Amino acid sequence: MKSDKGNLYLIPCTLGDTPPFEVLPLLVKKAVEHIEYYIVEHEKSARRFIKSVDSKKNQNSLKIEEINKFTNSEDIPNMLQPCLEGHDVGVISDAGCPGIADPGANVVAYAHTKGIKVVPLVGPSSILMAMMASGFNGQNFAFNGYLPIDKGERKSEIKRLEKRSQQENQSQLFIETPYRNNQMLESLHNTLQGNTSICVACDITLPTEYIRTATATEWKRIKVDLHKRPTLFIIQQ
Repeated sequence: MKSDKGNLYLIPCTLGDTPPFEVLPLLVKKAVEHIEYYIVEHEKSARRFIKSVDSKKNQNSLKIEEINKFTNSEDIPNMLQPCLEGHDVGVISDAGCPGIADPGANVVAYAHTKGIKVVPLVGPSSILMAMMASGFNGQNFAFNGYLPIDKGERKSEIKRLEKRSQQENQSQLFIETPYRNNQMLESLHNTLQGNTSICVACDITLPTEYIRTATATEWKRIKVDLHKRPTLFIIQQ
């Protein structure tokens, strides 16, 4: 039986200023062309992305709601009301795939409770692409978000993740605020055992993309500047 509700489309966007159709399939364009209601992380960047996908789209007709870590969960039902009224709604993250390390996951969770069909579209995920290129265990891995800022706490967490990787044969992924990337890499190769492997995946899908896997000992001799560049770190013992 056909539902009278709209669908919730999870619309991936680029990971930087890459032309959209170098990394996105045609289905993303088709979705953006017909959807007028959006739930996004930042309205300005979402509008810029929508325009890059469909330059003829009437921006004034768009109904856009923002969701971020400060959004009250009580506001989510109103954001999805258009779906209940038969309109398709699109979710757009700031970069990559919505719902993965992204506040859009809360919208998706609520949609399921209301019987709204969730449609994930294909697009770049920095987490998966970094794993693909790392050479690490792709059957058992964990994304840990941000590590502690405090040096002592960060060192303890790095050691804990290394131990977990060794015990469970599990790749450990995490990120850092871009202006602290160089300090993070230094912390890793100074804290980890010398034979522990580190993958640095930076500027994924961009012309400046840099992905390299080496041991902690080898990284001490490698010169690379990660300052203010979106980067994923992965370790495997």
